Amino acid sequence: MALGLLVVLVAQGFSTEGAVRAVEDAALGVVVVAALIGSLAFVAVRMADWREPVSDVEFDRIVRRAEEQAEQNLVVEPEEGEFLVLDPLNDRDFDELVREALEEIPDLLRNALRHITVVVSDGGRRADAYGRYDTQRAGADRLVIFRDTLRRDYGHDADALREQVTRTVQYEMAHHVAIDELGVGRLEL
Repeated sequence: MALGLLVVLVAQGFSTEGAVRAVEDAALGVVVVAALIGSLAFVAVRMADWREPVSDVEFDRIVRRAEEQAEQNLVVEPEEGEFLVLDPLNDRDFDELVREALEEIPDLLRNALRHITVVVSDGGRRADAYGRYDTQRAGADRLVIFRDTLRRDYGHDADALREQVTRTVQYEMAHHVAIDELGVGRLEL
């Protein structure tokens, strides 16, 4: 409606009547505000480098290809020095810490990994936690590792962060296999 009034306004000019002039000014204001918001949204999306998500079919193809490469031993082993440098503020490095922690899970807990989804989240401040084990009724259980609180408390020291991520993953995995707080304490996690 505001756009239609603006077209009439441009074609005929501003009215001299007070009430009509007020409606014309409001329509012009709405169009200008909408244009500004649209421009800001466009710039924000471009700056965030937003892209359409990969389809499920494409994702499945990537997973199958990675599994095939792993079975054929085509995956290149990283050099030892690659793990020594860590930027705690880099999301990829943090994800790598979680992967390393999952690889260090004791054999007792390793088989349980097949039944859970591991998620890295920045919702730790709201949950006031480093990690959480969520039981899902309709799907796989989730192990949530809270990147924000771990970085907040241990991000100043890469080694301390690595150690706490490992401890958090093991602690939450122990909950997955139904070890209560007392039992987790005995495992010294």
